[in-house]
Amino acid sequence: MFLTSLLELVCLSLCIIAVKGNDWCYQGCEYTPSHWDKLSHSQCGGERQSPINIDTSEVIADSSLGVFNFINFSNPNSMKYLINTGHAVKSVLENNMVEIEGGGLRHKYSTIQFHFHSGYNLWHPGSEHLIDGERYPMEMHIVSLKKGLSVDQALADPEGIAVLGFFIDVTDKEESPEKWNNLTSYLINITEKNSTVDIKDSISIDDLLGDVNRTKFYRYKGSLTTPPCSEVVVWTVFQEPIKISAHMVELFIRTLNSVKAYRPRQNLYGRKIYASPGINQSSGHSWCYNDHCDYSPSHWNMLPGVKCGGNTQSPINIETEHVTFDKSLNNFTFTNFSNLHSMKYFINTGHTVKCVLEENMVAIEGGGLSHKYFAMQFHFHWGKIDDHSDGSEHSVDSTRYPMEMHIVSVRKGLSVAEALKDSEGLAVLGFFIQVTREKTNQKSWETVTSYLSNIKKKDSTVEMSSKISIDDLLGDVDLSKYYRYNGSLTTPDCNEAVVWTVFKQPIKVNKELVKLFPSIMGYYDVYRPRQKLHNRTVRTSTAPTGPRPHLLPLLLSLLYVGCTWMGGK
Repeated sequence: MFLTSLLELVCLSLCIIAVKGNDWCYQGCEYTPSHWDKLSHSQCGGERQSPINIDTSEVIADSSLGVFNFINFSNPNSMKYLINTGHAVKSVLENNMVEIEGGGLRHKYSTIQFHFHSGYNLWHPGSEHLIDGERYPMEMHIVSLKKGLSVDQALADPEGIAVLGFFIDVTDKEESPEKWNNLTSYLINITEKNSTVDIKDSISIDDLLGDVNRTKFYRYKGSLTTPPCSEVVVWTVFQEPIKISAHMVELFIRTLNSVKAYRPRQNLYGRKIYASPGINQSSGHSWCYNDHCDYSPSHWNMLPGVKCGGNTQSPINIETEHVTFDKSLNNFTFTNFSNLHSMKYFINTGHTVKCVLEENMVAIEGGGLSHKYFAMQFHFHWGKIDDHSDGSEHSVDSTRYPMEMHIVSVRKGLSVAEALKDSEGLAVLGFFIQVTREKTNQKSWETVTSYLSNIKKKDSTVEMSSKISIDDLLGDVDLSKYYRYNGSLTTPDCNEAVVWTVFKQPIKVNKELVKLFPSIMGYYDVYRPRQKLHNRTVRTSTAPTGPRPHLLPLLLSLLYVGCTWMGGK
């Protein structure tokens, strides 16, 4: 395909400095990434280089990073053609059609192309940026020039280029979104370097981004990630990934002949990374359980975008006199609850201790649930260190337990983002924890608490090396007796997307082990106050027994019988 002007050619390559495409590579030539700084006119050895690792515990909240305005991202005719550059698959856009502004950017930008970075096979992820040291399988970059600037001028301006980075993850679904199928159907035509193919399908950028939450992103000042590595880029890296099938990721890898197509991470050199309010509201930086921050539980509803003021909130008080028997609440099927290798690592979130599980290993179904769910994690809520502290979130007849354990599961076939928008997207199993002086059957809980000293610092993690199962923690709890209601997450964003199961019989844990949670972690009373029921029905899997007689009427009745009997003597 022939380009109509030298300017367009230069604009699309973003490399107008004397760096020929054949002069550098990711592997297999003289100028690999560690030698890019030796290229003519290269800035690759600078102190504002990209990509970087984004340490989420170090990001700075920035309220000025507001909502983007994506102009013509929904236009189905914005893409001209695909090209295999030898380093990436790139889609060239129509001139002066797609633009971005807002999102904390100080200027308006014209979007000229987007391209992809990938690994050399499915088991070696190829995103350029990392989140807390972890790569995604792929990364998509949408490249825009400051409006009104030529390429020369943009490459000389510290904010001349804006790049939007979107992680790409592998979904559990076998099928990908239709528009991704349409786009990747062209890849077979560009397996040779510098080959191109016109895009004839109607595909918009919005189609490719799907339901990614574009209010949640990170911002930093960086560079192009290929030579000449010009330090002129305002980077926006979105938190939520795009989800496509593993087969589709493989198509990109094959198109580049399994070449590793990403630059290693660069030194931050003291640069600051900022987080948008969208991330801030759910990352644990702005809300708390006590009154030592701006957003304590009574003010969670004031956080931007949250659902904490809704009518189906959790936790609740379960009044046993008013529960409804539901015969459809049958026995659960618990898959891999007995697996000794299901737990990956523990993390101190700053609000709780959470155990992350192996992906798609532990599952629940039945129990009156309409869908199958995969367990992602379990975590704990607790009170203070003293012997009589109550820290459970749910209560029964206004009585709370010392602790509560939640096993959180996502509906099969849904991403987390999709699940949060579905009224039955999540299923949470709630287990009360009751203290006991007994030390029998406590080995598994001793194992769990032995890891706490390794995660005293917020956001610190420790890998789970011991062999214990979820069944080990639950012990002999009767899993056929439980309450059921529809509610919400009990932390911001408080999404009303949870099918709650609260088991009647508590787990019994030695009181000294329970005390270790607040004493070692250094924070306490990590539970949300109970929420109003708002006419919701709480159902039970077993028919409730009749209310117990009050003590005073019972005594009066006995006295009356006694007096009558004595009077009749």
